[in-house]
Amino acid sequence: MDLRGGLKGFAADNPRSHTLTLGIAAGALTEAQAANMAGLFPAIDFQFLEGRPDNALSGLNILFMAVDGAAPEEIGRAVRQCKLNPAPQTVFVLRNADLSNTRALLQSGAMDVLPAPVGETALALCLERIVARGKPVREASRPIGQLVAVLKAGGGVGATSLAVQAGIMAAGQVGKGGVCFADLDLQFGSAALYLDMAEALTVSDCLAVGEFLGDTQFATALAAHGSGMRLLAAPRDVTALDALTPQSTDSLLTALRRDFALTIADLPPVWTAWTYRALQSAVRIVLVTRLSVPHVHLVRRQLDLLTLQKLDAIPLTLVCNAVNGDRQNMLSIRAAERAIGRPFDIVIPEDTRVMETASNQGLDIATVRRGTKLEKAIAQMVDVMTAEAMAMQPVSKVR
Repeated sequence: MDLRGGLKGFAADNPRSHTLTLGIAAGALTEAQAANMAGLFPAIDFQFLEGRPDNALSGLNILFMAVDGAAPEEIGRAVRQCKLNPAPQTVFVLRNADLSNTRALLQSGAMDVLPAPVGETALALCLERIVARGKPVREASRPIGQLVAVLKAGGGVGATSLAVQAGIMAAGQVGKGGVCFADLDLQFGSAALYLDMAEALTVSDCLAVGEFLGDTQFATALAAHGSGMRLLAAPRDVTALDALTPQSTDSLLTALRRDFALTIADLPPVWTAWTYRALQSAVRIVLVTRLSVPHVHLVRRQLDLLTLQKLDAIPLTLVCNAVNGDRQNMLSIRAAERAIGRPFDIVIPEDTRVMETASNQGLDIATVRRGTKLEKAIAQMVDVMTAEAMAMQPVSKVR
């Protein structure tokens, strides 16, 4: 899958006639084939690619790439490339072609699949179709969506299950496809399990595309929950926290905000350079804790750190989760608020049976039991989290 070959162009005599630039990766076409086709198709500028020309790819309209159907890992990379980065559009020259591999590439978004070795007639017909379609036009840019960061006071506060349910509910308000849940807890993220979407695209899958992360079309690449919410899952295996960098975080979150009206980013409870960058990008921070002495102290630390890092200007919603109203808690709400130095914005009642049933089956809590106090409290969270996103949505898209 490396892109090699001399940087050599084959074009008709009048370069001004070119309307398409076609890149040829190693092994896809021969120089003789390119030279012959250049005479037949003056609208195409044929360019052989050298190395991994990441900068050159951004200037291409079409890419011809060779892939071996007998190598499952090559087919897998090719499928991911099409799904995550549809520009430039790709024509695969497939060695050891069979029906299943051809179908997989076409269904992933490939422009065409040509069995190798490519015959002159088949190549000419393919290029004729390309010219007839004309230069691919990028979709008009959408308004930038909003990012809400979910920050945990510490482990075990139930922030992920709470945020997942808020995301499901928000999807019904913002509109189908308008909400993305990004599980950025690289080591212990569990949103995919709570949504019963174990095969969802992960952060690791996206990082594998390197510099093209920002070009990923997440609106189509990410699988949707039944509610319409899209999921970017945490890595399936425990992953080093430095797998994300501030730069890759910027690219990832910018692309998500481009494709979704609301992105809910579930962050790990630890601070890194990239989590700081994620918090900087947020229009709101939702800080979740539980009603216990250790977690109240951790909330105070998180608030102090937000101030120290000059993030205290970002609107913050403080949520106390799983408060039991029927029996005495370890700590009273009033005592916790005094220790923290500010009141809770939202108090979520404990309803273990409903929440665990929803999480175990990948359902929204209203499906398990409608009209609970838990549902009403989460609706308060949703109102706060979606306020900015709803303000930017066209009226016709609001349900």
